[in-house]
Amino acid sequence: MIVTNKVKAGMDPALLRESELFKKKLSSSLEKRHAPIDSGSHKKKKPRTEKEGSSASKHNAESSNGSINIKTSSGYKFGCLAKIVNYMKTRHQNGDTHFLTIDEILDETKLLDISLKQKQWLINEALVSNPKIDVRDGTYGFKPKYNLKDKKALLRLLDKHDQLGMGGVLLDDVEEGLPNSAKAIKALGDQIIFVTRPDKKKILFYNDKHCQFVVDEEFQKLWRSVPVDSMDEEKIEEYLKKQGITSMQEMGPKKVLPVQKRKKKSGQRKNHFKTHNSHLAGVLEDYSDGVPVKN
Repeated sequence: MIVTNKVKAGMDPALLRESELFKKKLSSSLEKRHAPIDSGSHKKKKPRTEKEGSSASKHNAESSNGSINIKTSSGYKFGCLAKIVNYMKTRHQNGDTHFLTIDEILDETKLLDISLKQKQWLINEALVSNPKIDVRDGTYGFKPKYNLKDKKALLRLLDKHDQLGMGGVLLDDVEEGLPNSAKAIKALGDQIIFVTRPDKKKILFYNDKHCQFVVDEEFQKLWRSVPVDSMDEEKIEEYLKKQGITSMQEMGPKKVLPVQKRKKKSGQRKNHFKTHNSHLAGVLEDYSDGVPVKN
């Protein structure tokens, strides 16, 4: 330190100032080089005000309550019911017709997160009153309109409808109640007749081959020559009259109208008292006034 002080004492003051400035610049550059670089993510967050904190907590509470309300709403309940019914229908169509408990249904439909209250609603109200669910001793199965086991059962159903004049059976109802219905219908072949309605729905009829007969070609031509498209019964009846053909309605027995009884005229009441002793009309005398008066 003594040597350096002596050197400083013999140096030019201008040089000393320059050396001091150089040291300061060097120390400042070294400090900048070794200082940590602050990124945008390490910036200090502003402390939340009390108002912002309360609004954020309120928003979180509302969102959590919203999720809870969705699960407890009636829409969610009936959505679960629809999912169960559709699943029971699909498994019935695939041939799984055995009954299931409520726990097995919830397990297979992946509805294990429903509450105990919703489960009790399914058991006591929803599944019991649903027309497509059959309940047996606490177990549940699908209940179609026509419970058909195989293709023979389907053929018997169509034959019964044909004999009783009940018409055909909707294909949708057959597919609903007959497991593997497409395979069964294909196996029956020409024993079934398909008719498509205007709304594109198909109806199945029994093809009774005993009722088939050959019609002469001349009769077929006459039948097809009569234009009856887009004609109602009244227009057909007018056409038959013009051709000199009496309609079946006129050939039938005529209805006898009931004879209406004539109502009695409401007049004055007649005096029904009979006059007695008319042969003594000139002999009787009236003594009511004390003087005899002959009648």
